Amino acid sequence: MSNQKKNQNQNPSKNQNQYPNQNHNSYPLENEDFNLKETKPTLGGGRVTANDRLGTAFDLVEQMHYLYVRVVKAKDIPLKKDGNSNPHPFVEVQLGNLKGLTFHFGHKSSPEWSQVFVVLKDRIQSRVLEVCLKDKSRMGDSDDGLIGKVNFEINEVPKRVPPDSPLAPQWYWLENRKGEKVKGELMLAVWIGTQADEAFQDALHLDATEVNGDGVANIKSKVYLSPRLWYLRVNMIEAQELQIGNKNRLQPEIYAKITLGNVVLRTKNSLSKNVCPSWNEDLMFVVAEPFEDQLVLSVEDKVAPNKDELLGKCVIPLQDVEKRVDFSTPISKWYGLEKEVVSEGGNNKVSKLNSKVHLRLSFDGGYHVLDELTHYSSDLKATSKELWKPSIGVLELGILNAQGLSPMKNRDGRGITDPYCVAKYGQKWIRTRTIINSFNPYWNEQYTWEVFDPCTVITIGVFDNCHLQGEDKNDKAKDSKIGKVRIRLSTLETNRVYTHSYPLIVLTPAGVKKMGEIQLAVRFSCSSLFNMLAMYSQPLLPTLHYLHPLTYYQIDNLRHQATQIVATRLSRAEPPLRRELVEYMLDVGSNTWSIRRCKANYVRIAGILTGLIAICKWFNGICTWKNPFATVLVHIIFFLFVCFPRLILSSMFVVVFLIGTWNYRMRPRKPPHMDIKLSQAERVPWDELDEEFDTFPTSRNNDAVRMRYDRLRSIGSRMQAVAGDLANQGERFYNLLTWRDPRATALFLIFCLVASVVLYVTPFTVLVSLMGFYTMRHPKFREKLPSVPLSFFRRLPAKTDSLL
Repeated sequence: MSNQKKNQNQNPSKNQNQYPNQNHNSYPLENEDFNLKETKPTLGGGRVTANDRLGTAFDLVEQMHYLYVRVVKAKDIPLKKDGNSNPHPFVEVQLGNLKGLTFHFGHKSSPEWSQVFVVLKDRIQSRVLEVCLKDKSRMGDSDDGLIGKVNFEINEVPKRVPPDSPLAPQWYWLENRKGEKVKGELMLAVWIGTQADEAFQDALHLDATEVNGDGVANIKSKVYLSPRLWYLRVNMIEAQELQIGNKNRLQPEIYAKITLGNVVLRTKNSLSKNVCPSWNEDLMFVVAEPFEDQLVLSVEDKVAPNKDELLGKCVIPLQDVEKRVDFSTPISKWYGLEKEVVSEGGNNKVSKLNSKVHLRLSFDGGYHVLDELTHYSSDLKATSKELWKPSIGVLELGILNAQGLSPMKNRDGRGITDPYCVAKYGQKWIRTRTIINSFNPYWNEQYTWEVFDPCTVITIGVFDNCHLQGEDKNDKAKDSKIGKVRIRLSTLETNRVYTHSYPLIVLTPAGVKKMGEIQLAVRFSCSSLFNMLAMYSQPLLPTLHYLHPLTYYQIDNLRHQATQIVATRLSRAEPPLRRELVEYMLDVGSNTWSIRRCKANYVRIAGILTGLIAICKWFNGICTWKNPFATVLVHIIFFLFVCFPRLILSSMFVVVFLIGTWNYRMRPRKPPHMDIKLSQAERVPWDELDEEFDTFPTSRNNDAVRMRYDRLRSIGSRMQAVAGDLANQGERFYNLLTWRDPRATALFLIFCLVASVVLYVTPFTVLVSLMGFYTMRHPKFREKLPSVPLSFFRRLPAKTDSLL
């Protein structure tokens, strides 16, 4: 393997031909900072009174002042120049080079819009706000369709601070460009407010007026709820009176196939080779409320290796399926089978058969449907609300801003980014508004979740919006991922506000890359400390997961079904939370093979064993008398323990207490964040990256696949050797008493007999003293050869002799 890597390094042209699209400089820049930074933003503000954030203190984000313009309606609009028809009125709000338009009405003299326009106060570059009433049918005239306008001095606009009531709109007379009064009035309200204003949620931003069509809905902040997921258990019991096409077949191979949506599962072939097969097999599906899909069951006979004969099928609606919270036996039912037959006229018709199937159907509400990895789960409650326990606290998240985002696409010959954030915790997803064309966006939006378990994780992702300017006509455009952050609630102190700047790190085929930083404010408030501490004594998942566990294959298959259902449902929302975004947030595909992850897990295991290895090295130093003073001190302590054995356990607990108390000074002050060193992404070779981003099945050429296979064989051989060595040690212990080696077993039994007599006549104190002092004896009295017990153990046989 080493020679192969050496040849690859010496012949890079060959590698470039295998991977023509790869950038071999996959290492991060040395000047990039991938660390977490503590920030001190100015937090505080009014109160939010919109949507689900009603009554939540808006104190985790910075106040941002906006100019609001509410266009309500107009009246007494003059007729068109011909004097016979009404105009097509609309309102144009103009502030310097920023402009926003309302929708227009046809032939209406008293239109009503009730639209709100908003612009960040820091982006105002004009002293005058113009609100113009125009006629769309006269846009070609010299006056540009102007009916009249109203001007406002920015310095004279009043301020409004919630919870003050909304500013009441007023009627304003219209003026022409010369300042002369014209016929018509416009009802408006203009004020300065913050993002805590209830009108902010549905307002149209003047700096985003170039967005049109469906893109307008894609730039607003929204709250989504994941569908409520259930496990559907189908217990396929038996079938009766099946009609086989070839009646001469004595042993038909009959199985049942069940289809639900896009998921198809089948039972094993029935062991009873007759027309009344039995299975008694459970098949599991994931179903989302409302239960719109139908269960299609078909019974088939495998008449040839590539040919199956349909014996009948039935369609079962899910609305009447029994829901259960425990593992009580559901009611079984018989369902009649049907089959399509061809009539004499050549038309297909459904014919009812005498055949029927016996089923038990149930929605198992005592399980938690896993749509996330268990390590990053944000929700651990059972599906059935009857099993839910009261919440233990509240999680508040303030999404402040991002800095130094990378350009994600090109528009008009320059790189731009239209960033927005998505956060997921429990069933609630939130999406911030999209900031148009900004590498340093400011969101300052705050959201709240109920917390039922502190050992859960909230995930925050940053994405680039690619659905603003009609770029999704063929639905081929995908929102690009900029990075994500995970925060485990149990690592946070209660009632403390954490304000940090998190690095946004993405692993690409070219290597690890920092895409920018996002600044968050997080607070976990606990309503009852006793209830939260009591959660640590309870199982992580609902009890049904432990009383009637699912197999690993079932869990993996059901999680795949759940993620696909959630992605499909949220992509059908308006505006959609797109599939690529949901799959990225749910870590779909994170369990695929990766040498980089294997190395990272090896480093983690080595880190865990570091303390144990350090203790073993220290004790070896004591036994070899490297430090005579410490060795003599250990001998004295050991002698005290032998004389007073009651001190052993108490002393151990005291030492552990002292170590934990000492470590309190060095406790982590910051939440965990993405670590490129721990992830082994800092120095990952380009060929390993290419393998990680390859499709499954592979799309690479034969030379690349052969190289990867050889590398995998090399790694597998080392793992095989370690596993074989562990098996040998266990089999040798087992063979001490099995007489596989009769002489060794006889010697061991004789030793046991002698040891029983010696232990009976020798005081326990003396025995422990002799063993301890012998183990810690001076190196002068040691031999370099293996000890007698170790040599005896290594000579014992194992089952390796029986391996081919």
